[in-house]
Amino acid sequence: MSTRQNRLFAALRPVSFAVSAAAALLSSVPLAQANPHILVDVQSGRVIEHEEAFRKWYPASLTKLMTVYTTFDAIRSGQISLDTPIVMSKQAAAQPAAKMYYKPGQKLTLDSALKILMVKSANDIAVAVAEAVAGTQDAFVLRMNAEAVKLGMTDSHFVNPNGLPGKGQYTTARDLAILTVALRRDFPQYAGYFALEGFTNGKTNTPSINLLIGRFAGADGMKTGFICASGFNQIGSATRNGRTVVSVVLGTDSLAARADATANLLEKAFSSPTSSGDTLRSLKPYGPGQDAVTDISADICSAKGAKVRSETRDEVGRMKVQSPYIHEMDHEPNFVFAGLIPGQDPQPDKTTKADAIGDAANVPVPLPRPTSF
Repeated sequence: MSTRQNRLFAALRPVSFAVSAAAALLSSVPLAQANPHILVDVQSGRVIEHEEAFRKWYPASLTKLMTVYTTFDAIRSGQISLDTPIVMSKQAAAQPAAKMYYKPGQKLTLDSALKILMVKSANDIAVAVAEAVAGTQDAFVLRMNAEAVKLGMTDSHFVNPNGLPGKGQYTTARDLAILTVALRRDFPQYAGYFALEGFTNGKTNTPSINLLIGRFAGADGMKTGFICASGFNQIGSATRNGRTVVSVVLGTDSLAARADATANLLEKAFSSPTSSGDTLRSLKPYGPGQDAVTDISADICSAKGAKVRSETRDEVGRMKVQSPYIHEMDHEPNFVFAGLIPGQDPQPDKTTKADAIGDAANVPVPLPRPTSF
């Protein structure tokens, strides 16, 4: 194992659990005020809890779930398969980090590409997949938006397949919940992609940054995302005794906060009976923020935001999760293969500052993140 791999494991595996006896109560770790969120039962589509679910928000890397849904639909129609080679183009290779640093012309299977998308959230891979499915990124984005309309995501619009900042890209907690439920219902055969503990290219192991996978009972997905304007976001899913619930949490101020909020919501769902109230379809628009996209950059990418994030680390840099429902992983992560098709150039092993912080390297190191993932 390389020195860099050792650092990855040292940063990810230890999680400081700063909880007291009182923290055993679900209400002891409430969601931050005014964070849009929603909690849904997948089988019934019933909404268990919601707040500001129609506030427009930048989707960041949660966008990649729309990319994956569009790709799954292309597989279903026979346009592409999991064995299809994905060729890196110049445009894909030029995407900002987080990325895999593959060279133009290098190839990997769609199966490997999907694993990398879900674990590392690689922006170059998202563009390469889009081009393989639709010919061009622009044509793929048209498909993304067409799929969103068909799903009933009435307050969403996408301008790229990776979630990097772009004018006209927005969504809501309610729409993201619709997408997540659709992924679970329409493509159950691909659920394993969302529950991966990590991937390996044979030389480097990359663990998932989703702190619930392997650490929350029943956790099986789905995706994290961050840009300055949207803060730290997470879509979570978990299944217990045949019941699957999903949560969407937007705009938290740290990696730890989004993990805590997601765990607390999912646990609340399992301790609550199936709601008899609104479904995702019947929930009516309400609240502020429906006319313009919320931008919280000043709270996140600032000295104030950096101070908040520093307070979520202990003295040795371990993340201090507060939720009593997140526990230490009791086994070594299971790394599945995802990498270039054999016989090509050696796998890249390049890390920039942008890759080394947060979602990019999938390691919660104690640094603010100046770029987007």
